[in-house]
Amino acid sequence: MQLTLTNARIPGERGLMGSLINVVITDGVISDIEFVGATGAIDLTQVLDGESIDVGGRYLIPGMWDTHTHFTSWSLMLQRLNLEGVESAREVGQRVKERHHTHPGTMVGFGWRGSLWAEEPHFSILDEACADEEVYLFSGDGHSVWLNSKALEVRGHAGHPTGLLVEDDCFAIWGSLSDQTPEQLDKAVLDASHAAAARGIVGIVDFEMGWILPDWRRRISNGNDLLQVEFSVYTEYLDRAIETGLRTGDVIASTDGLLRMGNYKVISDGSLNTRTAFCHDPYPGLTGKNARGILNVPYDELVSLMTKASSAGINPSIHAIGDDANTFALNAFEEVGCEGTIEHAQLLAWEDIERFAQLGVIASVQPEHAMDDRDVADVLWEGRTDRCFPFASMLKAGVKLSMGSDAPVAPLDPWLAIASAVERTRDTREPWHPEQRIEPQAALNASARSRIAVGQPADLCLVDIDPLYASVDQLRTMPVALTLNGGRITHNAL
Repeated sequence: MQLTLTNARIPGERGLMGSLINVVITDGVISDIEFVGATGAIDLTQVLDGESIDVGGRYLIPGMWDTHTHFTSWSLMLQRLNLEGVESAREVGQRVKERHHTHPGTMVGFGWRGSLWAEEPHFSILDEACADEEVYLFSGDGHSVWLNSKALEVRGHAGHPTGLLVEDDCFAIWGSLSDQTPEQLDKAVLDASHAAAARGIVGIVDFEMGWILPDWRRRISNGNDLLQVEFSVYTEYLDRAIETGLRTGDVIASTDGLLRMGNYKVISDGSLNTRTAFCHDPYPGLTGKNARGILNVPYDELVSLMTKASSAGINPSIHAIGDDANTFALNAFEEVGCEGTIEHAQLLAWEDIERFAQLGVIASVQPEHAMDDRDVADVLWEGRTDRCFPFASMLKAGVKLSMGSDAPVAPLDPWLAIASAVERTRDTREPWHPEQRIEPQAALNASARSRIAVGQPADLCLVDIDPLYASVDQLRTMPVALTLNGGRITHNAL
C-alpha cells in the first residue's frame, strides 16, 4: 500500500523559503523523500502510483509520543469535576455544592492544588457542601485525595482527623473508583484516543495501575487502532509479567503491533504539592519523621525489586521527584547495572545531572509541571529552584530527555509540554529560570521516537505553523492538520 504526501515543508528551512518535499510511504514506512524545490507545487501527474495527498505547504514532523500517561484515568477525568485553578478550600466546597445539585451521586473531582492555601483541606468543608453522598477529590498531582465524612466511613477511615489521605492510601482509592462497565470505559478511552491523535500523538506509555494488558488488547481488537501503546506494571503484577514471559519491548500478539510491553514502575517518593517528595532538606514548617518527605520504598528493597525485574528483561521506571529520591534511584541503577528511566526528575543535585548521562538513565520529564509548580516550588523549595526541572543543564550534560504529560496531572497534549520546555512560561509572566529553556528542535526530539528519513516508520504529523519559529502561544495552540500512525491516517483536518 502506497501513499504520497506532496507539497510538505521541513521546519526551520529558512534558507530554502518555498522549497517543498514529496514523501512516499510504502507499507507504513517512509520509502522515498524527493526534494521538489522552490518553483511551486509538485505536478501530481508525476508522483508514484497510489493515493496522494496535497498537504498545502504544511510543516512535516515526526509523530508525537507521550511517554508518561495514566490513560484510563485521563479519559475518566475528562468527565469529572474539574478543580484546576481553584484558589481556596472554600471555593472547592462551593464547586462541590454546585455539582451536587446538578449531578447527584458519588462525586469524583480532580485538579486542586492547596499547598499555598490559607485554609487546609478538611472533611467538614465538604460535609457542608455534600453530606449524603461520597465525595473524592484528587489533588492535581494525584498523590492526595480529599474525602468527606461519608466517603471516609465507606473507605474505612472513619475518625480521620482531616479527611486528606496521601500516597498509598490515596492510590488505593484511585484504583478502585471506576463505576463504569468495560464498554463505558472503552468508549471514554476511544474518545480520549481521538483527542490525542488530533494533537499529533501516535503513541503513549501507559502507567495506569492494574493489569491493563487485557484492557488494551480488547480495545484494539474492537477497533481502537489510533495509538501505539506501551503498558507498564507495578510491583503487584511484576511476578505475573515475569511468569507470562513478558520483556520490555515485546509486541503483544493479536494487536497488529500496536501494543507492547513497557517497563516496571516503582513510586519511590511522593510529590511536591503534598510535601512528600523526598528531599535532602526539610520542608518549611515541617518537623519530625517526614519533614523531608516520604521515601515509599527503602533503598535495599528498591535495589532488590529492580534486580528482579531487570534480570527478567523488564526495565525499571522509577518515580523520583525530590533530590534525595533521585540520588537514591541513580544509586540503585548504578548498583543493579540496568537500563531504565527516572520518571519526573524534578529536583536534582547538580552532581546527579552528570550521573544520568554516565549511567545512561533516561530522564522522563513533564515540562508542564514546571509551570504548574513554579509558585509552590518557590516557597517549598526556596533557594533550590535553580536545579528544579533543569532541562538545559541535562541536555548539556548529555542526558537523554523523554517528554510527556503525566495525564491527568497535566493535559495530554505534547504541544503544552514543548511550549513549557522552550519558553518556561505559559502566560504574561517572566520565564521561570530562563537559563533552563531548551531549543525547539530539542523539545521536538524529546517528544518523538522517529525521524523524517527513508526507512523510518511513517509516524508523522503535519502542522500549520513552523514549530521552530513559533511563539509560546502558537506552540501551545499548534494547529494539527494530519496525523499518520504507521502510514494510517488517524486524524485529518486538512
